[in-house]
Amino acid sequence: MKDNVKGNGDRRRVDIQGASHLVLNPKLILLQPEEQVWEAMCRGWQIQQTSRLLKAATIDQRLQVIHQFLRYTNKYPWQWTATDMEEWSTLLFAERKLAHSTVRNYQNAVALFMDYITDPRYGWLDECRERFGERPIQICHEWNTAEHSSEYEGKPGNRPFTLEELDQFFQYADEQVHLIRQQGRKGYLAAFRDATLFKVTYAWGLRRQEAVMLDLNDFTRNPHAPEFKRYGSLHVRYGKGVKGSPPRRRNVLTVFPWSVEVIEEYVQEVRPIFKGANRPYLWLTERGGRVSKQHLNKRFLEYRAACGLPEELGPHCLRHSYVTHLIEAGDDPLFVQQQVGHAYASTTALYAGVSGDYKNRVLRASLDRILGAEQDER
Repeated sequence: MKDNVKGNGDRRRVDIQGASHLVLNPKLILLQPEEQVWEAMCRGWQIQQTSRLLKAATIDQRLQVIHQFLRYTNKYPWQWTATDMEEWSTLLFAERKLAHSTVRNYQNAVALFMDYITDPRYGWLDECRERFGERPIQICHEWNTAEHSSEYEGKPGNRPFTLEELDQFFQYADEQVHLIRQQGRKGYLAAFRDATLFKVTYAWGLRRQEAVMLDLNDFTRNPHAPEFKRYGSLHVRYGKGVKGSPPRRRNVLTVFPWSVEVIEEYVQEVRPIFKGANRPYLWLTERGGRVSKQHLNKRFLEYRAACGLPEELGPHCLRHSYVTHLIEAGDDPLFVQQQVGHAYASTTALYAGVSGDYKNRVLRASLDRILGAEQDER
């Protein structure tokens, strides 16, 4: 389909989503031209991104970033310079101590906005030149923005639980269930649910969002593992997607027999007692809603502190533990990569924090093979 093009004096206007003349009448006399053009730019960019089928949350976040950049510079986009971007980036890195990935996302939002208003098809170049005698330029370049050096840009302190730490954490969660039940206090069902939630997060290598958004019917049979019955495979519907894209889906095969017993007991004996048990949510609150990621974080920190475990262990470390423990158990790295939904093997390798004992066992086996081969040659 060809764009609808209309003449307008010495320029040609293109009727595409977000074009300047569609959100701001070029013949209109503005009482506050700078502010009104700025607002029209933001409105046009929002329309343009919506036409690209980006998520509303992504668009809102990007708009918040460019408003933040405007407040920092105290200038309008047609006055922004590359120096402004450099100084702002330094502020974000050095003073606000934001993560590398966060700063890069901020910079990317500004770069995309500048791509939009400097694209001649949208008409903002001519609009600014005619109204202010200035034209916007792209201020984000390779030399003043953060490089995307790795798919995984999580906290460097993240590490897997050792098996002893994991056992200690799960035992404490189970003890809370029995303690609350014996004392006849409220919260027995919630404690049971949370203990199961943590175990499922680990046993299927889930991110926090993936875990809390599970529904009851996300578990299905795996014909190649009939002993797991209806819990042979887990359909993850809210996997981490590329920025602005819908969540990625994947199927995670069940690998731990004990995990089937854990989820089966919760689904059959505990979940039906919750209010709203007819709803699809796997993890129900006392009021029948869906358990939030914030609740998972809060309960995890509470249990970690009570166990006396190191502070560098966070909820996401359960996922690191899943990767590490499967690798140490001898599972195929490609299988582990597909289980956790990583696009690249290098990302899975970053998640794996194998123990010194495991490394020494691998080294010993390798040396034995080499030395055995040398002896055979003699």
